[in-house]
Amino acid sequence: MKLQLALDELTLPEALVFIDKVVDDVDIIEVGTPFLIREGVNAIKVIKEKYPHKEVLVDAKIMDGGHFESQLLFDAGADYVTVLGVTDLLTIQSCICAAKEAGKQVVVDMICVDDLPARVRLLEEAGADMLAVHQQAAGRKPIDDLITMLKARRKARIAVAGGISSQTVKDYALLGPDVVIVGSAITHAADPADEARKISQVLLQYH
Repeated sequence: MKLQLALDELTLPEALVFIDKVVDDVDIIEVGTPFLIREGVNAIKVIKEKYPHKEVLVDAKIMDGGHFESQLLFDAGADYVTVLGVTDLLTIQSCICAAKEAGKQVVVDMICVDDLPARVRLLEEAGADMLAVHQQAAGRKPIDDLITMLKARRKARIAVAGGISSQTVKDYALLGPDVVIVGSAITHAADPADEARKISQVLLQYH
């Protein structure tokens, strides 16, 4: 069970200082969507060069131009790139194709997907590596969607995000997702290193 640190609001210089504080307890560093918009592809290169022993996920939320956009991000150093699960299957398949060519992986973000079980089956058939539960705007709780997706999946790995902290992570860890994504609970914590350590220790207990 891996811990993914989502970085959204920081500038690149701020992010590099912040990562140093928590890097020992984090497995995946996420270049979040706002971070990517602010700092661009260069941020991926800088982070991967400074932390080559860590995986880097780029939350690009690709909706079209799947192969080209994925390739740009993989070439910059991304280990994972996200594509939206609500987009057309051809776009998702083109992202997967680019990932295979680069020896990297695609994460399909399931935000706004209505029929999760049906979409999970379709995406697995398309060769998706990982599917991500994302907090839904329609009132569904991330933990409920996690349960649904874990029941539906046959081989894809599952990541989960949505307000997870050291206070709630055990509830998620008990269900056995492959990746737990935490953002503001760590980045806004009074002691980020302590919060990251507490979450990491819980995940290790249920590995």
